[in-house]
Amino acid sequence: MPDAHRPDTHEPVVGSAYILAGTLISDGAATADSVVAVADGRIAYAGPRSGFDAARFPVAEELKLPPGSSILPGLVDLHCHGAAGGGFPTGDSHACRDAVSFLHRNGTTTLLASLVTASGQELVRGVGVLRQLADEGLIAGIHSEGPFLAQARCGAQDPQWLRAPDPDLLRRLLDAAGGTLKTMTYAPELPGADGLVSMLAANGVTPSLGHTDADAQTTVDSLTSAAASLRARAGALNATNSGASGPGTGRRPTVTHLFNGMPPLHHRSPGPVAACLRLAAQGTVAVELIGDGVHLDPATVRMVFELVGAGNVVLVTDSMAATGLPDGDYALGPAAVVVRDGVAALKSNGALAGGTATLLEVVRRTIGAGVSPADAVKSATLVPAKILGLEAEIGSLKAGMRADIVAVDADFGLAAVLRGGQPLARPAS
Repeated sequence: MPDAHRPDTHEPVVGSAYILAGTLISDGAATADSVVAVADGRIAYAGPRSGFDAARFPVAEELKLPPGSSILPGLVDLHCHGAAGGGFPTGDSHACRDAVSFLHRNGTTTLLASLVTASGQELVRGVGVLRQLADEGLIAGIHSEGPFLAQARCGAQDPQWLRAPDPDLLRRLLDAAGGTLKTMTYAPELPGADGLVSMLAANGVTPSLGHTDADAQTTVDSLTSAAASLRARAGALNATNSGASGPGTGRRPTVTHLFNGMPPLHHRSPGPVAACLRLAAQGTVAVELIGDGVHLDPATVRMVFELVGAGNVVLVTDSMAATGLPDGDYALGPAAVVVRDGVAALKSNGALAGGTATLLEVVRRTIGAGVSPADAVKSATLVPAKILGLEAEIGSLKAGMRADIVAVDADFGLAAVLRGGQPLARPAS
């Protein structure tokens, strides 16, 4: 039997097949004049046109793309609260499905559905609803943004439900999730945070430091401990599997939307920002950036890429229900939100309340900030795929991988989307 990642290159392909041609951008590199061929939901070929055997695809449909187009892996968003009028924190299954459908069709083929701080009962209920979407393969899992966050840096989180880490509540969430809780944002300075981190890692949940007022040393100590706990779990799993390393063994903690929800960098009080940048440069953590032009100045985005490298950055949207819709009144969990000129803010105090950009728009704006297309795409595909432990399936364009593909025109406007080899958005004729 041929290796799953090195299909037989001589046998003709039968069944549904598609071909896309353009510049291939994957794994931090761009290769002009390339071809990606898809067969039965998998990538059958991805590489230079010179190595492509068209005779193997006698019935393939070529998806015509605009001149100057590029072909990217499907985008992966680790921090997303909704879109198209649907908010994941609402617990409304129909609205959640509408949001997921919109995001898939706009290039985010893999995502975590993010919750916000709420009562324990509401969180457990929300996890139960999202678990069903994960079980159906519509989302890759759940991100819980809270409730173990700092009052001083709550942002748009409802302060009445913030609390110190509670093992009993975490166990209820883990039980309700049934393995679908993938990441949790926490503040390391709270009492019980060390135990929380250990419990998260032991259950395969990635700790994500954020909404914190911690000093630099507390930040370093917590993230270093989180990284060690994740490595220990990976080592235990490898030992169980006869010592064979594989996807997911390089998982590491993340930082929830660096700069946002934490004190600013000060030369006499460096705080979490300085600590996270240093740990990211070392490869200990990956830092989220909301590169939408609202949460961060473009120069800040470029600076972080240059300081820590694209392999240590995860581009995210923090998108909420207004994504894809006009300005107006919306909600983020229980909070009333107003969107003006695409900026979402709490009605109560004007604090930023999530984003309204898709991940492809974030990638485009990151490129506009001066980051290379190859680096921007890597931070929205391969890096988050590794955080999820799914890099053998998604995040790259390689033979044998799931055919999640985004094609963009010369301006990085959407031209086509395939998810699992099925076209979701067709290029204009």
